[in-house]
Amino acid sequence: MESVRSSLRYLFADFIGDHDGEPPFLPDGLPEAAALAVSDGIHLLMEYQGASYAQLYVDRIKRFVRRSNLDVGTLCEIAQLLAARMAYEDPIRIAQLRLMSLERGRRPGGRDTDDVRRFRLDELLGALPQAIADSMLTGFEQIGWLGRRRIKVRFSVRSRLAVRRLKLIAGLRRWRLQSVRYGEERAWVERWLHMIARALDKQPAAAPAVIATATMIQGQGDAYRQGLADWHAIIDGLAKPTFDGVLPIQDLAAAIAEARAVALAEPGQGALKRTIAQIRARALTLEPKSNAAE
Repeated sequence: MESVRSSLRYLFADFIGDHDGEPPFLPDGLPEAAALAVSDGIHLLMEYQGASYAQLYVDRIKRFVRRSNLDVGTLCEIAQLLAARMAYEDPIRIAQLRLMSLERGRRPGGRDTDDVRRFRLDELLGALPQAIADSMLTGFEQIGWLGRRRIKVRFSVRSRLAVRRLKLIAGLRRWRLQSVRYGEERAWVERWLHMIARALDKQPAAAPAVIATATMIQGQGDAYRQGLADWHAIIDGLAKPTFDGVLPIQDLAAAIAEARAVALAEPGQGALKRTIAQIRARALTLEPKSNAAE
């Protein structure tokens, strides 16, 4: 039995390209108390995409390691949320996880054999290399399918044929970093990290709230797109103009919390946009009074 598992392990690693280098070292100067969180992130991203991707994670963490106004607990939170977001859940990842479950000795059968997910059409196409996906996205957009079509995908280990299909999906890992979705995720992660750095520079008390906004973006399908849209609305409407000095919000953390509570309670951006407008109006109304007092 162990020889069968070893063979499956080798074939799985070879198929999805796991043989691509050693794990990167922890960043120089990393506090000992943060080592476990960063090590866990490296392990996750080695499994997810490989050594070069894990190195990108380490390079991103380095930006915050020596900041004097960042405590260890907050650094750990950045490390954990960054790793979770970099290991975003696309069809490739779901197939990887199903195959890993099989490779670790879990036999198919019972209620655990199938995992059915519902994706937007643009999400499925977004997992393809951009050179292939662009023309398909354009074509489906022209006929009005991109925003409306929802497709169920079954990630099954019920049969050999189903496992083979999972391997084909997982094999797209080789091209994940050239995909449409990866380009979007890379841009989002870089902007999130940039906003954290600006919060630490401009309004340190708001940094934990900005960091925590990463939890707004999870899963797949409409919920993922809604979370992403809500995040950009809050950052563009509240955080960025505050850091730019054009919106005098004194307690940005409270403003973000207020906006997030509305977004969670009332899906759809109508209520969120009204709340952001109200927060902005309050800040601009109070600002002249502050100046007069000075």
